[in-house]
Amino acid sequence: MTVNLRGGNAVATGPGDLDACAREPIHIPGTIQPQGALFVLDPRDLRVWQAALGPSAQASRAGDPLGQSIDALVRPDRAPSCSALLAELPSGGATFLGTGRLAARGTPFNLLAHRSGAAIILELEEVVEGEPGSLEDVHPLVRSFLNDLQPARSIEELGVLAAREVRRITGLDRVLVYRFDADWNGTVVAEDRNERLPSYLDLRFPASDVPAQARELYRLNRLRLIADANYVPIPIEPPVHPDSRAPVDLSLAVLRSVSPVHLEYMRNMGTGASMSISLLSEGRLWGLISCHNRDPHRVPYHVRTACEFIGQILSLQIAAREATALAERRIELRSIQSRLLSHMAGSEVGFADALLASPEELLGLTRAAGAAIILDGSCRTIGETPSDDEIARLVQWLSEDGRGDVYATDALSADMPDAEGFKDRASGILAATISRVRRSYLIWFRPEVVRTVSWGGSPIKPAEPDGARIHPRKSFEVWKEIVRLRSAPWDEAEIDAAGQLRSAIVDIVLRSAEEMAQLNEQLVRSNRELEAFSYSVSHDLRAPFRHIVGYSELLKQNEGQSLSERGRRYIDTIIESAVSAGGLVDDLLSFSQMGRATLNPILIDMNALAAEVRGRFEQDARGRTVHWKIADLPPAFADPGMMRLVLQNLVDNAVKFTRGRDEAVIEIGGAADESEIAYFVRDNGAGFDMAYSSKLFGVFQRLHRVEEFEGTGIGLANVKRIVEQRHGGRVWAEGETDVGATIHFALPNIRGSV
Repeated sequence: MTVNLRGGNAVATGPGDLDACAREPIHIPGTIQPQGALFVLDPRDLRVWQAALGPSAQASRAGDPLGQSIDALVRPDRAPSCSALLAELPSGGATFLGTGRLAARGTPFNLLAHRSGAAIILELEEVVEGEPGSLEDVHPLVRSFLNDLQPARSIEELGVLAAREVRRITGLDRVLVYRFDADWNGTVVAEDRNERLPSYLDLRFPASDVPAQARELYRLNRLRLIADANYVPIPIEPPVHPDSRAPVDLSLAVLRSVSPVHLEYMRNMGTGASMSISLLSEGRLWGLISCHNRDPHRVPYHVRTACEFIGQILSLQIAAREATALAERRIELRSIQSRLLSHMAGSEVGFADALLASPEELLGLTRAAGAAIILDGSCRTIGETPSDDEIARLVQWLSEDGRGDVYATDALSADMPDAEGFKDRASGILAATISRVRRSYLIWFRPEVVRTVSWGGSPIKPAEPDGARIHPRKSFEVWKEIVRLRSAPWDEAEIDAAGQLRSAIVDIVLRSAEEMAQLNEQLVRSNRELEAFSYSVSHDLRAPFRHIVGYSELLKQNEGQSLSERGRRYIDTIIESAVSAGGLVDDLLSFSQMGRATLNPILIDMNALAAEVRGRFEQDARGRTVHWKIADLPPAFADPGMMRLVLQNLVDNAVKFTRGRDEAVIEIGGAADESEIAYFVRDNGAGFDMAYSSKLFGVFQRLHRVEEFEGTGIGLANVKRIVEQRHGGRVWAEGETDVGATIHFALPNIRGSV
């Protein structure tokens, strides 16, 4: 299926069109920021090929460093030599090597190193007076952020939490969460600030503010600090590498100097310092946590590391929430599509009549205001559409322009010259080609939506050319644009749903027997999404948490005697938080994998399964008084592994939420009729308010505070997925606060006599 999505938010850039800015080689600036020093080393003998020394480094060191061994120049505080620290330098971003000095009593520096091509780059960043000595010292600062994540219901709420926490631990004046759209314009979706800088919340900024090469550096290097917008850059000498005769690549360097255009941009914005933390989703730059301070300000290294950790957690949460929302939207549309396919399959009058006989579902598939089916020269419509003559001109245009099988735009008049005449019925279209030869189409329509967009300064001329020199704009006052000739945009799930329906229609038109292949294609696509989600979570989060636990335990084991009681308590807290977060990741992976696990239904002895699950949890309830009441359960025709997981989740909840009872009562029962077999797990525990019962089975939804009852909010969501999506059943709950809860699930009685 080919998708051609048109109609972006392109803005004029005025004379000069910023080509010079877009081509600026900002990864090889040839200079560094002045708060430290940089040495480019020969990896064979660790001698200095190139160097740049800021004022404090120059004051600490006499003589020319070029050609000298790095061990003769830099004295680490916690290692015998730099060569020992650099012996096993990993690939990737800058690695923290501890602190060191250029002279015995000179300025202390943080030592950071990374590989750049054939060279090793060692950076010395001045230690900020009073800065934390390690990441463990700042971990308590971010613990509240981790605790507050689960209740957040939207990406915007997550952004507010992240902005608040980053500003709290850095002391900066303003922190924004900035989201890119499909055309790389950015919108501020969350903000935390004081009165020293103005609010930019909900303002949009043009793509030219963060050009393509800057976005790529943000993707590669997740954190960048500019401590002083008026700094004097320190040149790297010699300017080119003695072997390659090329400037050194500083893409991953902490002290990398930035473009003079960007520094002028900061000054025009009224900011003396900035820090940016990249937000990635599925490897793509989703947005930034953008931090500003009116005056120059240096954020200590370990505080920056904590901020980067917040950015990584927020990135993973964004990816997970977006993947879940997209999957849920696909499931919703798949249900509509299945009904449409059923109508077409059972129709004796042709697919067009079957579709038009279900107007709510046909329009609901893409949330359109109208639709047209053009087949064999005839045009049949439902809802709000252009006239037949206007649709005929649209079909002629679609046929002549050679677009793909599915074409979507929310700005039709930008592509089709005379489409403005019917903008109130079709400013946006989603067209699926049924037959090019016979010019047959299924087209959905959306009307014009006039809206006001608030920009942070005019996007019409984002930079002011001055001869050969490009200057950024000087004004960031709110600039309102009235957007016309555009509809609400079509989302990815709707475009895919249109393509899938098109494929099914083509099969019917060609009298093909490939309906099941279409359903398999949908399943494969869903599996790919879930596999990508699983890989992203396991790759980006599971390993770091294992490392946190492992290294923390090693630190406690090997260095515990030298730590204070408070230090050991901090380590225990780190281990506990990492293990808890690891459990959340495992539950997320289990939830994502459940949708693609092979279903192997058999006749299950539910009495034996309930006894097995009870035996497992009796160990967990040892020392408590628990009365188990298990009725004679009817057998079920289902997947045994999945049913075991359902009972385990429900009994686990019952055991957990009765923890505060002197005598807990847990009951498992069931009954069958001709249509379904229903089971329940009942307890006399904490219960819940029925006003919130609709949230009980949602992902990350919790009705109790984590301090009261542990958990990730995944268990009941998994139960719902297993019962409803995998077995065609249903789940529901009954409860009363401080009285208890009953969770019901019912499976289709496939055997009829069971």
